[in-house]
Formats: sequence, C-alpha cells, structure tokens
Amino acid sequence: MDVITRLNLIKAKPTEEILTEEDLRTLLEHGIKLKHYQGFEISGMVHLGTGLVSGLKIAQIQRAKVETTIFLADWHSWINDKLGSDLDIIQRVAKNYFGEAMKLCVKAMGGNPNAVNLVLGSQLYAKNPEYWETVIDIAKNTTLSRVRRSITILGRKMGEAIDFAKLIYPIMQVADIFALQVHIAHAGIDQRKAHVIAREVGKKIKFNQLKVKLGNDLLQIKPIAVHHSILMGLHLSERDIQALNEAEATDKEKLKDLLIDIKMSKSKPSTAIFVHDTPEEIKRKIRNAYCPPRQLKYNPIMSIAELLIFPLDKKLFIDRPAKFGGAVEYFSFNELKDDYVNGKLHPLDLKNAVADWLIKKLEPVREYFLKGRGVTALEELKNIRITR
Repeated sequence: MDVITRLNLIKAKPTEEILTEEDLRTLLEHGIKLKHYQGFEISGMVHLGTGLVSGLKIAQIQRAKVETTIFLADWHSWINDKLGSDLDIIQRVAKNYFGEAMKLCVKAMGGNPNAVNLVLGSQLYAKNPEYWETVIDIAKNTTLSRVRRSITILGRKMGEAIDFAKLIYPIMQVADIFALQVHIAHAGIDQRKAHVIAREVGKKIKFNQLKVKLGNDLLQIKPIAVHHSILMGLHLSERDIQALNEAEATDKEKLKDLLIDIKMSKSKPSTAIFVHDTPEEIKRKIRNAYCPPRQLKYNPIMSIAELLIFPLDKKLFIDRPAKFGGAVEYFSFNELKDDYVNGKLHPLDLKNAVADWLIKKLEPVREYFLKGRGVTALEELKNIRITR
C-alpha cells in the first residue's frame, strides 16, 4: 500500500486533526513500522461515541497497516473516581466487559478485533521498570499551571476542587504513550491537551524515549496525535444552542469547552445510545433526539451520518412512503446535507434511516451481550452502577 493511501486512511473522517501530518508522512515515507494506541477510562457502558467512532477510526488505522492497541486505563479510572473508585471492580469490568465491547465495535466498523492489543494499565506499569521515572521526567518538563489547565481531559473544569491525584493523571496519560512505545496517540479531540504535552516533552525526556531510524540516523521523536471528532449527545436544549451560537461568535476556546460538555455521555443515559441497546431502545432514543428541520449545525442525527455512516458505508438508504417522495439513496454526506437543509428530507425520515442503520451495525455487539459471558459481564456492570 502506498504512502498516500495510508495517509488518507488515517486522515479520513472521523479524524478532525493530526499533529502533525508532516511528521506522520515522514514516518510513512521511511517505512517505519507504526504502532498506535487509544486509551479509555473504565467508567460504565460503552456508547456510540466511545464504541463506534473510536472503533471506526481504529479500523481505518488498521487498514493503513498500523499496529493498534486499546489501553484499558484502570489507574486513571481509579484516580478519576470511576465505578466507586474501587480498583478491583474497575479491573474486572475492564477485562470482562469493556475490552470485549470495544473489540466487537472495531469488528462492527470493519476492523479486525484479533489485531487489537488489549493492555491493562496496571500490567503495563508492572512490566515497565522505567515507568515512574518517565512520569517524573515528564513532570519536570511540564509546569503546574499547564497540568492544571489539562484537567479538562478528566471531564473536570478548571478551578474545580480536586484531590491531588487528579493532577498526576495528565502526566501519567503522557507517560503511557512513551511506555507503550507508540508512534500514534489517538483519542477524541477532548484529549488534545495531554497529547500536546506529549509532543512538547517528546524530545526532552531521558526515559522511555521514542526513537526511530530515519535513513542512517537513530532519532528521538515526538509522538503523532490523531484526534477524531466528538459525537454529540442526542438532546440539546435551547439554552445549549444559544450558548453555542454566542461562543462561536465571540470565544472559540469557550466553544470548544461547550462542545465537550454536550458530547454523548454515559452519565446522561437518555442522551446516549449504548452499543448493546435493543432495537426498540435505539428507535425510541433516536425518535426523541434533537433534530430540527433544515438545520445542520449542532444536529446530533446529522452528526451520526457524517461521522459514522458515510465514512464507513458511503451511502444511506431512506425508505419513505411515495406520498413523501418515495425511497431515496444518498451516496455522499453533501447530498444528504443539501436535501436536508433545503427541506427535501423530513427529520423523521432521516431519524428512521439512521436508527435502522445503527440497529443493523450493532446487531453482533447486541447478540454477544445477550448470552454467555457477555450477558454476565453486562449484568455485573449494571449492578455496580446501581449500587455504587
């Protein structure tokens, strides 16, 4: 596979940015055997944003001939008070539920689940004798104010009262990249601040240095960051829309924070579709979703089409009665967008088509969690969430 094809796969939607494309192209041109990772907190049930958006990007990266890793961040989840801050429970859910769910999502998005390495954080730390030296090395090359600004990667806000362990979290997230020796750090755009730190310290640290051979030279390099777009939650209020529009006009940094605030979240189950939801649940949630006529911006249903449907399948079939225009098939997001903005496609017809697409894609994931180890793992997680 040629360099341009591989580069385009990594750049394809849902990718929003690459830091930097030039660095990535250099490694591809020199034939470096690239390694990727994406890390996840173990914080509850997997929804579309975590499972399908990440799963699609991982599948694309696999097709670009890059080795892929899913990092099960048990210590990070413990630090960030997930699942009752019980490390034993977090590790059990990571192994029995989360890792399996993510591999199934990669498969649903056209990837190879058997080519995904699952790495538990605590296992990485036990096996890497220089891990904590790397943490200190990164910390010595990063200011406290920079770390405090980075706590938004935990879903926390600047100025929020936090325990000291949460300040260690961003430094550990950066150290994970070097301990894993990956060239591509991948995440949603909300994790950008940690990856920027990783690039800033990449050529300064002395432990777990990331090195590649370019020509005759063995060089210490910065990791490359690939950030995908974030899927919005299904419900937006008029207050949300007003705040987004105001920020878009006056404060781009605030807009970024607001977009993170409205992302699909497991903590707001009515606004999220979980990857093992029943067809009836998917239809109900999609039907109740925010999807104003003719409006593209801040429309979560259009976002699903743009970030998932067209990058994967390149088409969307909409079955509707003849009196409403009859069945229609779109072969690009731009075609869909134009008809929707011009009022030629009704929100309900769009919702029905998106719900049908999700039901079909998620069928193998849903089937796994209806029997055997899958149903046991899911029930255990549900019980934890109820009692904790």
